[in-house]
Amino acid sequence: MASVMEDPALQRNFKGHKDAVTCIDFSPDNKQLVSSSADKFVMVWNFKPQSLAFRFIGHKEAVTSVQFSPVGHLVASAAKDRTVRLWTPNIKGESTIFKAHTASVRSVNFSSDAQCIITASDDKSIKAWNVHHQRFLFSLIQHTNWVRCARFSPDGRLITSCSDDKTVRIWDTTNRICINTFMDYKGHSNYVDFNPSGTCVASAGADSTVKVWDIRMNKLLQHYQVHSAGINCLSFHPSGNYLLSASNDSTVKILDLVEGRLLYTLHGQQGPVLSVTFSRDGEQFASGGTDAQVLVWKTNFGRLDNKEIVKIQQKRLCPEPPPHLNDIYPRSSHFHTSTGHSVEINPMFEVADTQTFNPPIIDVRNNFTSSEQQGRPLHSDSVPFTSSPPLPTSSRSRGHTEQNLIDEQAVPHSSLNSTLEHIVDQLTVLTQTVSILEHRLTLTEDKLKECLENQQKTASHISEAE
Repeated sequence: MASVMEDPALQRNFKGHKDAVTCIDFSPDNKQLVSSSADKFVMVWNFKPQSLAFRFIGHKEAVTSVQFSPVGHLVASAAKDRTVRLWTPNIKGESTIFKAHTASVRSVNFSSDAQCIITASDDKSIKAWNVHHQRFLFSLIQHTNWVRCARFSPDGRLITSCSDDKTVRIWDTTNRICINTFMDYKGHSNYVDFNPSGTCVASAGADSTVKVWDIRMNKLLQHYQVHSAGINCLSFHPSGNYLLSASNDSTVKILDLVEGRLLYTLHGQQGPVLSVTFSRDGEQFASGGTDAQVLVWKTNFGRLDNKEIVKIQQKRLCPEPPPHLNDIYPRSSHFHTSTGHSVEINPMFEVADTQTFNPPIIDVRNNFTSSEQQGRPLHSDSVPFTSSPPLPTSSRSRGHTEQNLIDEQAVPHSSLNSTLEHIVDQLTVLTQTVSILEHRLTLTEDKLKECLENQQKTASHISEAE
């Protein structure tokens, strides 16, 4: 297995947030990355070289959770200001605001068909909303303390949630009832999610443990105690064979769920790691934390194809006959060491910082923010959600829409100016650099000319002496 695997490698380091990065997610086409932060901003980063990053301004308090919709046309964000916003991830930055809860919203999650989102809050409830009609659907209210996280199953028929009441619950979305509860008396979980097949749920414990539960047999399958501090986030590889964990011990761990062991320990973040996620294709993963940085890694270890995984699983189920003595002798270094430690990777040790990417950032101010600052009522789409559908658009709201469109049109001009100024600054720096290089080249040519002249003189002196 060791021969067909490579170690993860740091690809990029995005800097632009001013406070802790609380959540990250890849776009479905893997061309963008969205991040939320305690600095109240949502940022969209583009992987295309020399492209702009967008900073979306609208939330009034720290943004706790963010996610691309399954088709990538929307970004949902949740914040401590008790609201959820749906953004269009482009320079217009239009958004719809959900006044979703009566306390901080901890997480937001799209269903796989992009029709619904669920939100989890400190008001002890989980709420479901229709995305297209922007309508409240139902609440799940059996938790007795803050709800840290709520996630849909891959088929959308179940929801899993974790709370400070030290329970992980499984809910039936059709009947809207809790069908299973996993108790953990040692502490609460900060994050919970389904595996890609929807048969298991993994929880990230504040007691520094990772637990994987089988929801069909209602039992604990795997229990990992590999971190030295509380775990904040988890992410399954699309194959379901690996699990990422992010911890307050400043590391990201990679678990091999097939072998049931720790594979890698990554030391990239300079402080507690708050979020981690795989890309949709599993080729990359990203991490973010209190150091306000977003690190993007090349997976590499996931290059084992499904056939190889099946072979490994078959060997475990149906062992081959005992090997001959000559076959036991280790002809190469064995991957399983006696201590069982994982491979430790720290890309920051004595390595030139070539991955840091500080793209020009465009501030995209949400039109609702500008309306509030001017004392005008909010857009009709931003009314608090109730169980009834939204009111028909009035002529007054149409007038506000026209005003908002004018405001939106003004945004690109200021953004364009700042971009042009940045380009001019870069050209100035480039001009100065070229000038310095020309000067150095001239000096080099002069030195070379002087050396050639000295060589000729020396040669002539030698010939005269002979």
